[in-house]
Amino acid sequence: MYTIKTMNQISPSGLKQLGQAYQINADAQDPDGIIVRSAALHNEIFSPQTKAIARAGAGVNNIPVDCCSESGIVVFNTPGANANAVKELVFAGLLLSARKIYQGIAWAKQDQEGNLDKRVEKEKKRFAGSELMGKSLGIIGLGAIGIQVANLALKFGMQVYGYDPYISIDAAWNLSRSVVRANSEEDIYKNCDYITIHVPLNEHTKKMINADNLAKMKDGVCLLNFARGALVDDEALIEAIRNEKVAAYVTDFPNDLLAAEPNVITIPHLGASTQEAEENCVIKAVEELKDFLENGNILNSVNLPNVQMERTGSGRIGVIHRNIPNMLAQIAEVFAKNHINIANMINKSKQDYAYTLIDLDEKMDEQLLNDLKQINGVIRVNVYESLT
Repeated sequence: MYTIKTMNQISPSGLKQLGQAYQINADAQDPDGIIVRSAALHNEIFSPQTKAIARAGAGVNNIPVDCCSESGIVVFNTPGANANAVKELVFAGLLLSARKIYQGIAWAKQDQEGNLDKRVEKEKKRFAGSELMGKSLGIIGLGAIGIQVANLALKFGMQVYGYDPYISIDAAWNLSRSVVRANSEEDIYKNCDYITIHVPLNEHTKKMINADNLAKMKDGVCLLNFARGALVDDEALIEAIRNEKVAAYVTDFPNDLLAAEPNVITIPHLGASTQEAEENCVIKAVEELKDFLENGNILNSVNLPNVQMERTGSGRIGVIHRNIPNMLAQIAEVFAKNHINIANMINKSKQDYAYTLIDLDEKMDEQLLNDLKQINGVIRVNVYESLT
């Protein structure tokens, strides 16, 4: 029996995928795994029993990933599970920035003079906008969301530019050939009427939309940010809006500074807030967590490499260790010393950490496990029982 701790309200339909071998308890003290959405875990003290944390979403800023790595806790996320929901909101943002819909609705709602129906025809010219067809859209970051935005924009008759120096092979296969490949962010800035950013937040991307890059953009550009608020330098952006360099900014990350600006449309972080997206994220998180706890397989981890191997032999051991020389030789030596044959083995690394998954021809004992744990550089040893 596995115990799973939920740190937020988690979709029940997603949790049903765990099955009868799992006990779900929001107050569990020693869970095998944790499923979390937005709850902050940086001050959490994790039990030695906890082997994995699955984030039902893409970002993991609310999880102390470095601390988890040092404790041998695998951190999963669910990239792409909410991509359709975010894509649809991005397009709502595009339309809001192009057509001044938001401003028009606000005027109609706040009007107190009476005879609104008679004054609409006179006042509506204040909210005249432009159509998306024929305009250029630049997309920085062609992951699961960026690709869907690009492909949909083409159907609106837009000319689409895409930039992502790290685009994956799978992503490239899903991207329409009609998307113009930009060679740099500068190509996006100088060519596009609308720009949307879909990159992770890190030390290289923080405030990537700053005064220097705003100056490179076309006059009257509309900027959209449904990725992370800190990607944009808010003060530089507001100055660009007041100077009419930027016509509109639509963001899913409001704050007091932005909310006061009339040409900034602030949405209260609704990108993934659909019933479908929440269910998709939980289902994917559950699948990842379950396969790791039962089989030691890793898919979509942010701190350890993807490792998947079909089950063979009578048992399985997963060794999380530092990515340093001679680790495999030391692990193999422990098995030889204990006279246990390795049926199958796979090893992969990700930055400072590595993972070795081993299937055995015969039953393991406590001595073997203790010897593995004594190897300098081994962080954690997990045992997976035979499927039979």
